[in-house]
Amino acid sequence: MPVSTDRNLPPRRARTSRRELAAHPGFLRLLTVRLGAQWGDGVFQAALGGAVLFNPERQSDPVLVALGLAVVLLPYSLVGPFAGALLDRWDRRRVFLVAGGVRALLTLGTAAVVAAGVTGPALYLGALTTIGVSRFVQAGLSAALPHVVAPRRLVAANSLVTTSGAVAAAFGAACAFGLTGLIGAGDAQSGIAAAAAVLGSLVIVAVAVGFRPGSLGPDDPSEAARAMKAVALGLADGARAAREAPGVVAAFWAVAAHRLAFGVATLVMLLLMRNGLTDWGPLRAGVAGLGETVVAAAAGLGVAAVVTPWLTARIGRPATVRVMLGLAVAALLTLGLPMTLPTILGAAFVLGLVGQAIKLCADAAVQREVDDARRGRVFALSDTVFNVTYVSAVAVAALLSPPDGRSAALVVVAAALYLLGLGVHEIALRRGVPVGDTRGPDGGAAVPAQGGTHPEVSSAISTSAVPSASVSASSTSHRSAAPDTP
Repeated sequence: MPVSTDRNLPPRRARTSRRELAAHPGFLRLLTVRLGAQWGDGVFQAALGGAVLFNPERQSDPVLVALGLAVVLLPYSLVGPFAGALLDRWDRRRVFLVAGGVRALLTLGTAAVVAAGVTGPALYLGALTTIGVSRFVQAGLSAALPHVVAPRRLVAANSLVTTSGAVAAAFGAACAFGLTGLIGAGDAQSGIAAAAAVLGSLVIVAVAVGFRPGSLGPDDPSEAARAMKAVALGLADGARAAREAPGVVAAFWAVAAHRLAFGVATLVMLLLMRNGLTDWGPLRAGVAGLGETVVAAAAGLGVAAVVTPWLTARIGRPATVRVMLGLAVAALLTLGLPMTLPTILGAAFVLGLVGQAIKLCADAAVQREVDDARRGRVFALSDTVFNVTYVSAVAVAALLSPPDGRSAALVVVAAALYLLGLGVHEIALRRGVPVGDTRGPDGGAAVPAQGGTHPEVSSAISTSAVPSASVSASSTSHRSAAPDTP
């Protein structure tokens, strides 16, 4: 039985679907959890980054800061896939409640470390555990979304949830920068800014209480006899489930290319803001310039929420990804190479738009092509893969960049990575086309699933990072009568 998607709807109907989502209590509660979690993430990470990079009491080398970022985030990449196995075993409502409380305690503990001026392993460990719990929450939110949204509304839901969450994170970062701008950027002040992130954790707990136990999945929590077995199988199961869905594979390649290129661009921007730029009219370098860049990227995220559903409804998801990857190449070569404050802000806006549009296509691909029993593992795996690619790119670029960040070669490398992603994306799509189907997985025609346990499959448009060739409705169809499902 085919599943209708927003690609089958005219623009007016697509806008109507978003209004229907906004009117549904279950979806609104899950959206509120997402906004609170990501706002807190933005505050925490910006306060931590400001404390290490722009704190006059520390005077850290930006290259060492970039390498420190890799040290902090890469260990979590070994934990992420196993978190997915637990998300597919434990009641996700309970996960949000427990993780929200643990996150609050870890946030306050790390803020105290920052305020005390401690550096080294204690600071990195605090950041690692706090960010790890946050990623756990976000993977759970993505896996739970099909339990409060009908299959045909997933494109609009992803557009609204993912983009608004990213904007909330950017707003949280801006709040942290604004707070340190008012009270100062010393150790004590940075600790206060980091502690403010605890408000996001309180929102998670307060809102998650409103869901009924079991209403967010998983559908079959008794998959593994023992939790440790489920954890041990998390990475392999997530990879297997993703590999069985050609659209998910293609989407992941596109997102990985973006994260690699974005990591290089982030390092260049960071060094330029610290050492390579001076104020330009009303625009500022330093920590103020970093805040302006965050705002510009957030504006791109907001535009992506509007542009992506509109564009996929007209040209399909694969073509949307192609357009975005090409746009990123053009932005880096025209706006990135001049390396001035105005052009950097322009490039940040475009890359924010591109990255969010690509990711919107990928999230829906996972939600539609992967059955609920393994969806959490795939989301946790994707978090891990993209985290690894991002921090690896930052670390390598840090080793190759001059101290002031003025490296045209690195900007060109970032553009080349987008082109490479475009090529691999096309190859992955073509490998997923069944023999005799010359139309490819652009949507509009049913394409058989290549694995998994989906009883009902049809073609669809994903809102994540890359096109999807098959759609699973099984994980949400039996929830359609529940109060949390529109």
